Amino acid sequence: MDRTAELVRRGCEHTFVGSKYSNRHYEAVLQCIQLGWSDRSIAAVLGISRTTIQNWRRRKPRFTPLTLEVEPWRPKVGHEYAYLLGAYLGDGHIWQHSPASWRLTVTLDMQYPGVVEEVARSIAMVDPGTTVRRNGRTGAVALIACSAIWPAAFPQHGPGRKHERAIQLVDWQCEITHAHPEALLRGLIHSDGSRCINRFKTKLPSGRVAEYAYPRYFFTNLSADIRRIFCDHCELLGIRWTQSNHKNISVSHRDSVALLDSFIGPKS
Repeated sequence: MDRTAELVRRGCEHTFVGSKYSNRHYEAVLQCIQLGWSDRSIAAVLGISRTTIQNWRRRKPRFTPLTLEVEPWRPKVGHEYAYLLGAYLGDGHIWQHSPASWRLTVTLDMQYPGVVEEVARSIAMVDPGTTVRRNGRTGAVALIACSAIWPAAFPQHGPGRKHERAIQLVDWQCEITHAHPEALLRGLIHSDGSRCINRFKTKLPSGRVAEYAYPRYFFTNLSADIRRIFCDHCELLGIRWTQSNHKNISVSHRDSVALLDSFIGPKS
């Protein structure tokens, strides 16, 4: 038992593209099965989940090629990636769908079909090999795409809610978002923001009550780190912002609203 376990450890010292397990794991499991080991024993010795072993008993899995990734993954479309990053930070999450694939889900409001289409298009452009599925829910639609690239594309992923852990952009992401701050802000507003008309009344010295209305943007997120990312990229463009409360960033200055309107505008 110890000898077989050592063989699989030696054979799996490298990390292979897109897969938690390789065919070397599978071959070692087969050896253990031929020796009459139980699923529990194989799992304990080889560190492979019992569910995976049970599946492998029934059917041989398909693995991605056993080639080491030479170059780290980088997006080929910076503008579309910056937009999708904003949508992901606002309303997205990823989780491991299978040993060779990860699932990206971005949940959006169904009353903005234009936003849904734009996010779906950005997913397809960032990873042209993926298929974007739609899962309708009450008042919302979930865009779902499975691919091996998502952990590399969004290194902010991790267990737990985003506002309960640190969220920081890595250097190569900053290079892209600093080159395309408008796209990032558009993605953030489309996922977790809004443009509304603020109305208020005031009594003038003459006694007349005047009513005023002006547009403003809100970005709402419980994560202080994600709000900081939003504010930092506003400042890159000279957009003035204020923090309304513990989760809301407001942009109401006329020139700043006009600048946001030039590349965002009302959601549709």
